[in-house]
Amino acid sequence: MSEDGAWCEVGVPLPPPGRMAAFEAGGLRLVLCNAAGAPYVVEDRCPHAFARLSEGRLEGSVLECPLHGGKLDVRDGAPVAAPIRRPVRRFAVRSSGERVEVEVPHA
Repeated sequence: MSEDGAWCEVGVPLPPPGRMAAFEAGGLRLVLCNAAGAPYVVEDRCPHAFARLSEGRLEGSVLECPLHGGKLDVRDGAPVAAPIRRPVRRFAVRSSGERVEVEVPHA
Protein backbone atom coordinates (compact mmCIF):
# COMPACT_ATOMS: atom_id res chain seq x y z
CA MET A 1 0.00 0.00 0.00
CA SER A 2 1.28 3.47 -0.80
CA GLU A 3 0.55 6.78 0.89
CA ASP A 4 -1.68 7.72 -2.08
CA GLY A 5 -4.05 4.77 -1.97
CA ALA A 6 -4.71 1.13 -1.25
CA TRP A 7 -4.03 -1.81 -3.54
CA CYS A 8 -7.16 -3.86 -4.25
CA GLU A 9 -7.39 -7.11 -6.13
CA VAL A 10 -9.32 -6.72 -9.37
CA GLY A 11 -12.30 -9.08 -9.27
CA VAL A 12 -11.98 -10.06 -12.93
CA PRO A 13 -9.18 -11.84 -14.80
CA LEU A 14 -7.05 -9.96 -17.30
CA PRO A 15 -9.00 -10.18 -20.56
CA PRO A 16 -7.32 -11.25 -23.81
CA PRO A 17 -5.31 -8.58 -25.70
CA GLY A 18 -7.61 -5.95 -27.21
CA ARG A 19 -10.40 -6.65 -24.72
CA MET A 20 -11.72 -4.95 -21.58
CA ALA A 21 -13.56 -5.92 -18.40
CA ALA A 22 -15.57 -3.61 -16.13
CA PHE A 23 -15.32 -3.98 -12.34
CA GLU A 24 -15.70 -2.00 -9.13
CA ALA A 25 -13.04 -1.21 -6.55
CA GLY A 26 -12.94 1.33 -3.75
CA GLY A 27 -16.44 2.52 -4.63
CA LEU A 28 -15.39 3.35 -8.20
CA ARG A 29 -16.53 1.85 -11.50
CA LEU A 30 -13.37 0.99 -13.44
CA VAL A 31 -12.38 -0.81 -16.61
CA LEU A 32 -9.40 -3.16 -16.96
CA CYS A 33 -7.90 -2.94 -20.46
CA ASN A 34 -5.44 -5.36 -22.03
CA ALA A 35 -3.39 -3.28 -24.47
CA ALA A 36 -1.03 -5.67 -26.28
CA GLY A 37 -0.60 -7.82 -23.17
CA ALA A 38 -0.16 -4.97 -20.69
CA PRO A 39 -2.88 -4.19 -18.11
CA TYR A 40 -4.20 -0.64 -17.73
CA VAL A 41 -7.06 0.62 -15.57
CA VAL A 42 -9.13 3.73 -16.27
CA GLU A 43 -12.35 5.08 -14.85
CA ASP A 44 -15.34 3.58 -16.68
CA ARG A 45 -16.67 7.04 -17.51
CA CYS A 46 -16.01 9.12 -20.60
CA PRO A 47 -14.70 12.56 -19.58
CA HIS A 48 -16.76 14.11 -22.40
CA ALA A 49 -20.27 12.65 -22.09
CA PHE A 50 -20.01 10.27 -19.12
CA ALA A 51 -20.78 7.13 -21.18
CA ARG A 52 -19.41 3.78 -19.99
CA LEU A 53 -16.08 3.30 -21.70
CA SER A 54 -16.30 -0.45 -21.08
CA GLU A 55 -18.99 -0.53 -23.78
CA GLY A 56 -16.57 0.98 -26.31
CA ARG A 57 -13.83 -0.60 -28.39
CA LEU A 58 -10.13 -1.05 -27.60
CA GLU A 59 -7.67 -1.05 -30.49
CA GLY A 60 -4.05 -1.30 -29.40
CA SER A 61 -3.86 1.21 -26.56
CA VAL A 62 -6.64 3.46 -27.92
CA LEU A 63 -10.09 3.20 -26.38
CA GLU A 64 -13.05 4.53 -28.37
CA CYS A 65 -16.08 5.86 -26.50
CA PRO A 66 -19.30 4.15 -27.63
CA LEU A 67 -21.35 7.36 -27.52
CA HIS A 68 -19.63 9.94 -29.75
CA GLY A 69 -16.55 8.04 -30.98
CA GLY A 70 -14.01 10.11 -29.07
CA LYS A 71 -10.76 8.30 -28.35
CA LEU A 72 -8.21 8.21 -25.55
CA ASP A 73 -4.98 6.40 -24.81
CA VAL A 74 -5.34 4.00 -21.86
CA ARG A 75 -1.59 4.15 -21.16
CA ASP A 76 -1.75 7.74 -19.90
CA GLY A 77 -5.45 8.66 -20.15
CA ALA A 78 -4.77 11.38 -22.73
CA PRO A 79 -7.42 12.26 -25.32
CA VAL A 80 -6.41 11.41 -28.90
CA ALA A 81 -9.61 12.24 -30.86
CA ALA A 82 -12.46 14.71 -30.38
CA PRO A 83 -14.87 15.24 -28.85
CA ILE A 84 -12.86 14.06 -25.82
CA ARG A 85 -10.72 16.99 -24.67
CA ARG A 86 -9.89 16.06 -21.06
CA PRO A 87 -7.94 13.00 -19.92
CA VAL A 88 -9.72 10.07 -18.34
CA ARG A 89 -8.77 9.23 -14.77
CA ARG A 90 -6.15 6.49 -14.77
CA PHE A 91 -5.12 4.17 -11.94
CA ALA A 92 -1.90 2.36 -11.15
CA VAL A 93 -2.10 -1.36 -11.85
CA ARG A 94 0.21 -4.27 -11.16
CA SER A 95 0.03 -7.93 -11.99
CA SER A 96 1.71 -11.07 -10.82
CA GLY A 97 0.78 -14.16 -12.79
CA GLU A 98 -3.01 -14.42 -12.83
CA ARG A 99 -3.46 -11.81 -10.09
CA VAL A 100 -4.14 -8.16 -11.04
CA GLU A 101 -4.32 -5.33 -8.49
CA VAL A 102 -5.31 -1.68 -8.85
CA GLU A 103 -4.45 1.23 -6.57
CA VAL A 104 -7.49 3.25 -5.53
CA PRO A 105 -7.53 6.44 -3.43
CA HIS A 106 -8.23 6.23 0.26
CA ALA A 107 -11.85 6.99 1.09
